[in-house]
Amino acid sequence: MTTTPDQFRESWEHWHSAREAALSEPDGWLGLTALHWLDDQPTALDGVPGLWHVDGDTVVHSGTPETGILTPAEGAPGVRVALGERSAEVIRRTGRYAVRIHDPKAPALASFAGIPVYEPEPAWVVSGRFTAFPERRIVVTGAVVDGLEHRHPAVGTVTFEHGGTEHTVTVFGDGSGPTRLLFTDATSGVTTYPAARILHIAAPAADGTVTLDLTRAENLPCAFTDAATCPIAPAENRLPFAVEAGERNPRLPGGAVRQGSTETQEVSA
Repeated sequence: MTTTPDQFRESWEHWHSAREAALSEPDGWLGLTALHWLDDQPTALDGVPGLWHVDGDTVVHSGTPETGILTPAEGAPGVRVALGERSAEVIRRTGRYAVRIHDPKAPALASFAGIPVYEPEPAWVVSGRFTAFPERRIVVTGAVVDGLEHRHPAVGTVTFEHGGTEHTVTVFGDGSGPTRLLFTDATSGVTTYPAARILHIAAPAADGTVTLDLTRAENLPCAFTDAATCPIAPAENRLPFAVEAGERNPRLPGGAVRQGSTETQEVSA
C-alpha cells in the first residue's frame, strides 16, 4: 500500500512524540545524575545513603535499612534499590561494578525541551536485502567508557544502495524477528552524536527484503546522560556518507540536554 506524504509525516510524528515521552519519564535516562565505579573499599556515594563495595561477584550495600547483597547480570539492566526519592541502580559492565543514581528531580529532566531532529524526508526510507549468517556470531565493540566492551549477537548483514553505491552493514538481534543497526556516518561528531546511533529494523520479508527508515535513527542513552555505558559502532557499520535524517546531537548548541562536566564520573548505557 502506498503511503502519502501526510501519512508518512503523521506516522513519523507519532514515533517522535513517543521517543520524547519516554525520555520525559521520571525513571528515564534523563533522570540519571551520576555513575560511580566501585571497588572493594566501602565508599559513601553522593546523593544516596549508605556504603557500597564489591565483594567477589556481588555488591554490598550497608548502613541503611535497605542493606543488602546485590548481584547484577553482566551487560543487563541493573538491580535497583529505592532510597527515598532517589534510587540506586547497581550494574555490571565488563566485570566491573558501578552504581547509577536515579533522581526524578534531575536538572536534565527538568530542562528537557525535546529531541533535536532532521526534518523527516521520505527519501531516507530505503530498501535493503538481509542475508543471514550460517550461525549467529558475536561482534565485540568498545564503549564510551574506556576499558569496557559490548558483545553483540550478530545475525546477518543488510545490503542497501545510496548514491549509486552498495553498502553492507552488520545487524544485531536474537534471530527471531526484528534486528537493529548500530552505525555512524559522516554526520557523527558534527551534527549527530559521535559514538553511534541505532536503527530498529522490522523482520525481513520472505524474500529477505527489509526497510531502513533512517528518519527514525535514534540516539543512544549516552547522548542524553553522562551516566550511560553505551557501545560504539563496529568498524563495518561506519557509513562513509552523511545520513542527514533521524535524531541529532542533543548536546550541541540549541539541543535538549544541559549537563555540566562529568567530574569523577566516566561516561557510558
